[in-house]
Amino acid sequence: MATYAIGDLQGCYAEFQALLERLDFSASRDHLWLAGDLVNRGPDSLGCLRRCVALDGAASVVLGNHDLHLLAVARGHGRLKRHDTLMDILEAADREPMLEWLRQQPLLVADAERGMVMTHAGLPPQWSLEEARARATEAEAVLRGDAVDDFLAQMYGNVPARWDAALAGIDRLRAIVNVFTRMRFIDAEGTLDFAAKEGLDSAPAGFAPWFTYPRADELTLLFGHWAALEGRTPGARVDARALDTGCVWGRELTALNLESGELIAEPARRTPS
Repeated sequence: MATYAIGDLQGCYAEFQALLERLDFSASRDHLWLAGDLVNRGPDSLGCLRRCVALDGAASVVLGNHDLHLLAVARGHGRLKRHDTLMDILEAADREPMLEWLRQQPLLVADAERGMVMTHAGLPPQWSLEEARARATEAEAVLRGDAVDDFLAQMYGNVPARWDAALAGIDRLRAIVNVFTRMRFIDAEGTLDFAAKEGLDSAPAGFAPWFTYPRADELTLLFGHWAALEGRTPGARVDARALDTGCVWGRELTALNLESGELIAEPARRTPS
């Protein structure tokens, strides 16, 4: 049995299938950790989502910002953007069971024995694993419950930019979800910057990548979301593994063998326009 962590699929279904073949992946024997953003921007979001649903218990998935965007648009609480590739899902005859499966997925996956934690965007140093679990559970309960539409209708936004335990209502939920799905650069107090999305040299004054701040524990943190890092975490002061190697941007889709540490990469089939 092997466990592989794979970065953002973003609709790159052909590469995902080819990577699974290279891994000799068997759903009856092996397990996948998928770092979120299963859909959008790539050419076959529907194929990726269907394949992930079919994996069932053979995959642990966390939600990314593009997955949440799909849920919002599908439920009438957001608009398709210029480069979105979600229409094939929205028009699919089996869209409802797929979307229902998607909203049941967590924001955080952890393996206590390995000391590994996966979220889409990372884990801020101000949050212990116990705190992160509790906040993920809080947001997941809303996404899975009857109040999902109230949240999705107000999900988009950059305020508040810093977590505060006194936050309540939609501000509290938005702050939690933004940390798990949109974080890149933060300041020493944990304030998120939402403007800079490129490499490390794009950091605003007073901000640095979240993984360059030390933690009080020794967790291995697996994350996607930041394709501009190209799988690297220079200056890291924690054990952070960047899984998004930019397949949708014409680079590659990468799997990390969690037992051996081996990296296996499948080149992109297309050059983005």
